[in-house]
Amino acid sequence: MNPPSPAIVTQESVRPLPRLAVAIFCLAYVLPGFWFRESWKSVDLTSLGFMLSLAQGHSDWWHPSFMGQSPELAALLPYWMGAIFIRLFSGLLDPAHAARIPFLALIVGALCAHWYASFYFAKGRRAQPVAFAFGGQANEQDYAKAIADAALLALLATLGLAQPTHEATPMLAQWCFVSLAFYAVAVLPFQPRQGMLSWGMALLGLSFSGAPTLALLMGLGAGLLMAGDTALDKPRTSAWQYAGVAVSVALVCPHDLFQWRLSLPPSEWAQWHGLLRLGLWFTWPTWPLALWTLWRWREHWLALHWSRHVVLPFFFTAIFVLAAIMSVPAERILLLSLPALATLAAFALPTLKRSVSALIDWFTLIFFSGCAFIIWVVWLAMQTGWPTQPAANVKRLLPGFEPSFGLVAFTLALVATFTWIALVRWRAGKHRKALWKSLVLPASGASLCWLLLMSLWLPLLDYARSYQPLVNQVTQLVKPDRCVQVQGLNLAQISAFELHSDLVIKTAQEQLNGHCEWLLLESLQNNSQAIEDQRKLGWHLVQTLHRSYLDNEDMDVFKREKPVATEPSALHAPLEPKSTGPHDANHAPSSS
Repeated sequence: MNPPSPAIVTQESVRPLPRLAVAIFCLAYVLPGFWFRESWKSVDLTSLGFMLSLAQGHSDWWHPSFMGQSPELAALLPYWMGAIFIRLFSGLLDPAHAARIPFLALIVGALCAHWYASFYFAKGRRAQPVAFAFGGQANEQDYAKAIADAALLALLATLGLAQPTHEATPMLAQWCFVSLAFYAVAVLPFQPRQGMLSWGMALLGLSFSGAPTLALLMGLGAGLLMAGDTALDKPRTSAWQYAGVAVSVALVCPHDLFQWRLSLPPSEWAQWHGLLRLGLWFTWPTWPLALWTLWRWREHWLALHWSRHVVLPFFFTAIFVLAAIMSVPAERILLLSLPALATLAAFALPTLKRSVSALIDWFTLIFFSGCAFIIWVVWLAMQTGWPTQPAANVKRLLPGFEPSFGLVAFTLALVATFTWIALVRWRAGKHRKALWKSLVLPASGASLCWLLLMSLWLPLLDYARSYQPLVNQVTQLVKPDRCVQVQGLNLAQISAFELHSDLVIKTAQEQLNGHCEWLLLESLQNNSQAIEDQRKLGWHLVQTLHRSYLDNEDMDVFKREKPVATEPSALHAPLEPKSTGPHDANHAPSSS
């Protein structure tokens, strides 16, 4: 016996979201973060370093390395894609923008996969709304399209999606292949061959993107669930689904990609509190809607014959949330749960009361309007010096930053702001009821703030988040020499020098018998004894370059006083480029 549906939806409520509006939402969200900014620290720049090393022939393609170090994740596919496009567009685009092209295609494909996954979940027999006695209920096709539109809006509205999905990193590739896997299990009852082909591609892509453990867990778990799925034609799907898992694991293991990187959950309350706070803002506003879905559709997942449109999205969400609890940093794995969480959130809309929908609208209006107002005020302060306090804060936090006015950026920001005002008026006006209307303001508000940040604040963010200003200062200081020895710099910083300068960067091991006249190292913080130790080795301090007060990345520039024989000593112990440690909030995830 099928459990009753809590969804009561009329045909009038399932009118589709205009396709032009969908395209504008997606383009306004995706393009600014890919084409209008510098490479930011540290995961973005570190990944670019490995891609540059492959493209320039300095690394083995099966074992990527950069400055003698291997990546945190054995993620072959993302580095291959970036390196190939750097080679293809050499001389036409700078390496950072060339490397982003395949990732731009991936994120567009992931958004399409997410829409179709939600569409096919909503087409399921048990996902349909209540049939009215005298007709007038939503038909299957239109209802599925409305749910898919709502799921796409919910995904774009999620706060934690913005930055990770605009970085050319293995984490973005993982997110895209998880979206493909989510589509695969959704389409399986309707097109088994296409579903299993997508399933195999998703598992392989996820494995070769640095997450073989998650690929195996997701493959085995979803395979077991699909084995008990009454909506599937078992003879047509069972053999394919298990073959897909077997082939994926068989291809991954020979290349030493499979590593069990999950760790034990946190043991202290402070860590649990941090994870809880991260989860609340990172997945907002989808998590309260998803919880409401689980409650209102509870008979569809607690019953013996469960419904796939609730259970499978919940499984995808749960497995990545649990993995995030056992990973550092958690947000990089939590990102993978967002497509399934957004689909769960969409199925809450047919069951929401009008008062709840109004509450969502008012909260969204206040939150995103306030954020946009702050962005505009700070921009005005940077341009004119008024209001004085924000202008003073920018000068204090980012010494040396010079604001600039961009006509194109200003025009885009102005158009986006007026579009937001028009959407608010539309939502407050009298119009026909639409199932997806409660998520229009959250999605457009998130797109508005992201576009404002990537236009009005882009010079400020590039100055604070990229290393190009530092590279320019070092380049001007060491001219006409080009050889610079580095000490204690991380891979992201070294990658910035490879990208933004023509300097020859040498590590301590490469300089044991070398003659670089310049030395760059993390600031000794005016430590007279440490500076004296460097003087005894033949170096004298020329200048300390200050980055900002937002981090501790000041650099000391030394010049050789006279030729000396450099010998290994205790003072050279930290000369290797340091990889990002487990306590760095920006490092690549150590558990996938």
